[in-house]
Amino acid sequence: MSRGGALRRLAAHEGRWLVSLVWWVARRRIGVAPGERALGYAAAQAAFVYGLAFVCVVETVGLSALFAGEPAVHGVLLVLDVYTVLMVLGLQAAAVTRPHVLGAGVLWLRDGARRELRIPVGRIASVRDDLRFSRSEARAGDAATEGTAAGVAEFAVGGQTSVTVELVEPVVVVGLLGRRATVGTVRFHADDPRAAVRALREAMAGADDGPGAGGASVTRP
Repeated sequence: MSRGGALRRLAAHEGRWLVSLVWWVARRRIGVAPGERALGYAAAQAAFVYGLAFVCVVETVGLSALFAGEPAVHGVLLVLDVYTVLMVLGLQAAAVTRPHVLGAGVLWLRDGARRELRIPVGRIASVRDDLRFSRSEARAGDAATEGTAAGVAEFAVGGQTSVTVELVEPVVVVGLLGRRATVGTVRFHADDPRAAVRALREAMAGADDGPGAGGASVTRP
């Protein structure tokens, strides 16, 4: 991908988490239609995010006091620190307002504001409750899985996934910067993995053989 394309995708990502902050304050969720089931995943990272935000606020206060006598430096650092706090909170806001969604014969997986993947339920071979620590070198969209049909996509939270989905045939996952990976297994985290597995199995049992159960589709972030 060109540098311009990568910058556009990063700008779009920034816009999404900023919008998520507004929806978070309004206590609303993005993309969850009536009758669809939201599968939350934000609880696992909440303590870490709030702790990090607190540290950033303390740093902001400390630097403001330290550079109080230098207005120019103080102003620049204040802007950067406030933006950092918003960015940290935006991470949690995006996760809360953009849960995974099961509805209309499609499993819609989301990684906050970073990326997403839609998989028709009819393309799922099996699903199981499967707690795993995330691989450190092969996240979805990483070069290690790109172009590999047997690859694994991970939508991890807090360094772990809790549900494993095996697909009938591989799908393509698009990363934040446009890198593509072909995968046959998708792992994601859910706050209540057993309930997520039950809901998916019920959806699989009720899935028909119509056009909606056809090919998987990817929505770029």
